[in-house]
Amino acid sequence: MYKRTVLIQNRTGLHARPATEFINCASKFNSKITIRSLSEEDEVDAKSIMLLLSLAIGQGDEVEISARGDDETEAVDALVALIESKFDED
Repeated sequence: MYKRTVLIQNRTGLHARPATEFINCASKFNSKITIRSLSEEDEVDAKSIMLLLSLAIGQGDEVEISARGDDETEAVDALVALIESKFDED
């Protein structure tokens, strides 16, 4: 298992368009990927838009992304990079 934490910096957090981009990126990988807010216990499938939106992750929240599988490192690193890009929001 490989995991990393990252701070959500974009204004809208992981809602609507950013959540869709996140799901699309996660779906490119074979690994089982989960995400959770560090302020919560529950982790959810990072490939499910409904579950991701249920976390209500906003700007300033810190999340942990973890993956297990043959491409786990690439998957987590790609998702962290996407979040760090602020989803190209200014």
